[in-house]
Amino acid sequence: MVQKITAIIIGSVLIAIGINYFIIPNHLVDGGVIGLGLIAKYTAGMKPGLTIIVLSLPLYIYAWFHFRSYFYNGVHGLLASAFFIDYFHPLMTLHTPPILISSITAGLLLGAGIGIMLLTQVSTGGVDLLALMLTKVISLNVGLIILIIDSIVVLFGWLIIQETTLIYSGLMVGMIGLTTFTITKTFSS
Repeated sequence: MVQKITAIIIGSVLIAIGINYFIIPNHLVDGGVIGLGLIAKYTAGMKPGLTIIVLSLPLYIYAWFHFRSYFYNGVHGLLASAFFIDYFHPLMTLHTPPILISSITAGLLLGAGIGIMLLTQVSTGGVDLLALMLTKVISLNVGLIILIIDSIVVLFGWLIIQETTLIYSGLMVGMIGLTTFTITKTFSS
């Protein structure tokens, strides 16, 4: 239990710092439900954490009926990461590094946060939860599934938001997938 709580807090804080300090100031788009939360932030000024909770509800309802353990493990990760994402929003007003450094660093932070949480079977909601459920059906690494879905959302964000830089957002998503894959492959038992 202590290991899960620690993973949730560390993972959520890494994700929140990456989003608020590196992603939002540079108008980057992540994939999955986080990416959809960012798109809602850029287009409608909505809080990304709250949007992530609302968009993740259908997956959590499905998990409740079919993957009850993922529901219980994931709901904590979803609520903690959404809370920290909205709590750390003042970081977006600070001076950030150039976009190339920001996209790589954000990818490492989000990938590490997601990977740490996935090691204890905890997800941040949305695509992480979907990827965990899909790994029970198809034999692909959870990081690869996340990478595929994230790429689709980034392309969608690039089509909707003109300020989004596809190359840097794609680089960031690649770093997230690579970091998540490396952590889950290296440290899973």
